[in-house]
Formats: sequence, C-alpha cells, structure tokens
Amino acid sequence: MKNQTYRMTMLFDFYGELLTQRQKELFDLYYNEDLSLAEIAENEGISRQGVRDVIVRAEAAMQEIEDKTGLIRRFEQMRGHLDAIENAAEEIKTINFRRYEDPRLTELASLISDKIAALKD
Repeated sequence: MKNQTYRMTMLFDFYGELLTQRQKELFDLYYNEDLSLAEIAENEGISRQGVRDVIVRAEAAMQEIEDKTGLIRRFEQMRGHLDAIENAAEEIKTINFRRYEDPRLTELASLISDKIAALKD
C-alpha cells in the first residue's frame, strides 16, 4: 500500500468496528484527526505511552485480521480490474462513435460503465 497512514486508515475502514470503543476512539484521534500522542494523552488524562500502547494493539489486531482474511488485498485487486474494464468500455464508446455509430454498442458500453460505478460505491 501507499504509505503507513493510508494503510492504517484502510484497515480502520474495513475492520474498525471489531476494535474496542477505546481503541476506536484513540485510533481515530491519531490517524483521522491527526492529533499527536501527547495531545491525545493530555485530552484523555493518560500517559503518552498509554495512548501509544492502545494504538499499537489496535493496529496489530486489525493487521492480524487482514492477514487472515485478505479483504483489503482483494479489494485493491478488484479496484484495478474495475478500472481496466471501465477504460475498455470508454474505448469501445470512442471507437463506436468514430467508426460505427451503433446505438446498441453505446448502450452496452454505458451499461458496463454504470455497473462498474455501482461496484465502486
């Protein structure tokens, strides 16, 4: 994946609901709200190390689930395939417009694009 923050937010998006409420709160403050460990510790009334321990445990728990399920890996692969299909559908529309002007080809290419958009949502 691209970088540590992106990887962690992806893990949180997929597996965040499996964390304890405390882990979710501190993880969200650190990664999504971009607060420092010291800021979180001060706001929560605990030590900086305590905050770090909770976040590290949350990261490890989510990474372990990803290692077992591979959902994010498969999601990323699927997204690449969908992009390729979408590009092919657009190319079909372009070729059809320039050479054939077949309304059925336009209709089918549009249907493919619509289904891809629905899958991406």
